[in-house]
Amino acid sequence: MPRLSEVDRHRALELLQADLPISEVSLRMNINRTTIFRLTQRLHETDTVSDRPRSGRHRCTTQRQDRNLVRNHMNNRFLSASASWRLTRGRNNQRISANTVRKRLSISDSRDHRRYIGPILTQRTDTNIRYGPRTRLPNRQAA
Repeated sequence: MPRLSEVDRHRALELLQADLPISEVSLRMNINRTTIFRLTQRLHETDTVSDRPRSGRHRCTTQRQDRNLVRNHMNNRFLSASASWRLTRGRNNQRISANTVRKRLSISDSRDHRRYIGPILTQRTDTNIRYGPRTRLPNRQAA
């Protein structure tokens, strides 16, 4: 069953407060009658119709480890995320992933530097890529 949006919940409550029966509200909003009934039950039990807090997934690192990750990357700007996750152990001595390191760095408005993979461009190869392989390098005039 798809969840009702906050707006739909409040609209249903307005219709109920206008002394419309639950069956009429469910017909007007095209929502199951049981959903409207449960909405009224929740309102009487908790005095709110907002979503209840959910547990979510447990974090694999502690706040202290997160601070250490950020500090290490601030001290060494060219440290990659893959190098960091090899050195860091999460909770219960579990390994963390490089994506976890990247997420923790993005939360702190920092980022990792990924290792460059590709040919090392010299002036000659750069010229070949730009102008083609048969061109000469421009002569440099001494000033």
